[in-house]
Amino acid sequence: MGLCSKCYRDLRVKEEQAAKAKAAMENSLSFKLKEPAVVAPIKLGDTKAVELPHVGSGSSSLGETSAAVASGEVEAPKVPNRCLSCNKKVGLAGFKCKCGSMFCGVHRYPEQHQCTFDFKSTGRNAIAKANPVVKANKVERF
Repeated sequence: MGLCSKCYRDLRVKEEQAAKAKAAMENSLSFKLKEPAVVAPIKLGDTKAVELPHVGSGSSSLGETSAAVASGEVEAPKVPNRCLSCNKKVGLAGFKCKCGSMFCGVHRYPEQHQCTFDFKSTGRNAIAKANPVVKANKVERF
């Protein structure tokens, strides 16, 4: 291989970044294979040392997905961009509530949209975790 320690370290960093980028891309595409993907490592001496998933003969789900994409039946992941209360478009200015819904600036407060999230019990649990009960042993008198 013939690399000094600095060059080797830089090579390893580039390989890790490429692997992370590939994993992020796969997660964003949300492909769900029916059988687990087998990772086939590539030798370190190659210039492109990125681990590629090896898909076996059971790639029927991938074939179905590509056929659905070709026919135009697959929708993009639905991102809520409207207020749940007034159905107003919020775009990037939307507020995501703890109940999991998206709201506009007027309905962002829990009182304005009849929020189903239980803030009281969540607060109690947080206080209980942060302040555990400390009880000392009884002091004996002489």
